[in-house]
Amino acid sequence: MQPGRVAGASAGTAEADPLGRIWTIPNFISLARLVGVPVFLWLVLGPRSQTADWWAVGILIASGFSDWLDGKIARTFHQQSRLGQLLDPAADRLYIVATVIALAIRGIIPWWLVIVLGAREVLLAIMLAVLRRHGWGALQVSFIGKAALALLYAFPLLFLGSHQTSYAELTRVVGWAFVIWGSALYWCAGLLYIVQARRLLAGGPPAADAPAPAQTQAAQTDESSAQP
Repeated sequence: MQPGRVAGASAGTAEADPLGRIWTIPNFISLARLVGVPVFLWLVLGPRSQTADWWAVGILIASGFSDWLDGKIARTFHQQSRLGQLLDPAADRLYIVATVIALAIRGIIPWWLVIVLGAREVLLAIMLAVLRRHGWGALQVSFIGKAALALLYAFPLLFLGSHQTSYAELTRVVGWAFVIWGSALYWCAGLLYIVQARRLLAGGPPAADAPAPAQTQAAQTDESSAQP
C-alpha cells in the first residue's frame, strides 16, 4: 500500500540496482500476455464464431494464469523489476479494456458498463499524473484492487453465455454476478487510491533523501503490485 517515489537511475548504477533488470522470466511472460491482446481482439471481432470464441476464452484463461505465474516466479527467484511492475498491470488493464469493448461491440454487454469502467480508469490516470507532478510514483495495489480482477473471470463466462447452447443461461447468470461484484470492487479500489493520493499530496513532496518504499518492500511485493 506504500507508494514508490519517482527516482531516475543512471546507467552506471543500473547493474547495482536489482529493480533495474529487464531480461527476466516474469518480464517475458508479461510481454507474451501483451502480444496476446491483438490476437484476442481478432478472434472476438473477426470470425465471430463459437470456435473462435472458445479460443478467445482460452487466451483470457492463459492470461489469468500467467498473471499469477509471473508474480510467483518473481517472488520465488527474486526477479522483481520496475519494468515488470509496469508491464504486468498494463497487461491487466489492456485485457479488461479490450474485452469490455469487444463484448460491447458484439452486443453481449451494454455500452453503459463500458462507460462505468472507463470513467474509473480516466479518474485514476488523472490522479497518477498529479502524483507524478508532485514527485510521487505509482501507488501499491490493494487487496481489493486485485480482487477486482473478478472481471477477468466474468468475461469468459459472458462469451460462453452468448452461445446457443445448453450451458448458456447458467454461464450468463454467473458471468453477470462476477461483473457486478468485480465492478463494485474496481470502483471501491479506485476510491481508496484517491484517498491515499490525497493524503500524500497533503503531506507535501517526498523527501529527496528518503529511500523509495517500492525498493525497500520489493522482496515482499508481487510484480503486479505497482499500479492501482
